[in-house]
Amino acid sequence: MAASSDESPGIDDKTTGVREVKSAARTLELLELLASRQNRPARLRELTEALDVPRSSLYALLRTLTKHGWVRTDASGTMYGIGIRALLAGTSYLDTDPHLRIVKPVLDELGEKLDETFHFGRLDGFDVVYLATRESGQYLRPYSRVGRRMPAYCTALGKALLAEREGDALDLHVPEELTASTPHTLTDRDALEADLERARQRGHAIDVEENSLGLHCFGFALRYAPEGRPPRDAISCSVPVARLTPDRGSEIVAAMQEARERIEHAAPPFTEDSWEV
Repeated sequence: MAASSDESPGIDDKTTGVREVKSAARTLELLELLASRQNRPARLRELTEALDVPRSSLYALLRTLTKHGWVRTDASGTMYGIGIRALLAGTSYLDTDPHLRIVKPVLDELGEKLDETFHFGRLDGFDVVYLATRESGQYLRPYSRVGRRMPAYCTALGKALLAEREGDALDLHVPEELTASTPHTLTDRDALEADLERARQRGHAIDVEENSLGLHCFGFALRYAPEGRPPRDAISCSVPVARLTPDRGSEIVAAMQEARERIEHAAPPFTEDSWEV
């Protein structure tokens, strides 16, 4: 499971005296595993090995979750995937997010103006989660990126947010082992930190084919968090490397900087009670 973010304290015996409910934790681990597989259903044996759970216990849990719509099976009843209830829960999260309502129209305007692909994402543990995407009309993905998790250290979205953190706050969001998504991914911690320092000086992050071959991405942190808290949200633009020129890059950066200012100005004020934990 993902590491706890620096915006939320961990709930465990040491910090609160509240003991973790093992069955609830196992349920969440199972759902997260199925969600991470995207469109690749899994057999009971695969899930048992991945979670190190007794076969009989996991089978009973799968049956229960299937009954309630959180897990689905194929016609044979032997392959398991994430169920429709997970979609409903995720949609509710998006529908009630106050910042998404502000960001989405700005992404649409950027798309109309520049006809590139724009994203809005949120830092969660070691990953950045995509909450909105405005696709370019020049090329279309075969899938929606909304709801997908990507390593923060190799995406412009994630690196824009990592660059806002240093020391222990950064460690919470960078795993000990950096796995390459492409041959261009930075897998050396020193090299990553040097890249984040360049992002701080530049005012935005970039990834050049570090997460997806053929794409150059620009990422901008949205600094509307309460005072003393690092940003958790960012916007980015993805452009095919083959048609990115220096002038086009400058045009995109200028438009993204303006968009960031508009979003930050329009963002609703935060209070401690409203800040998500």
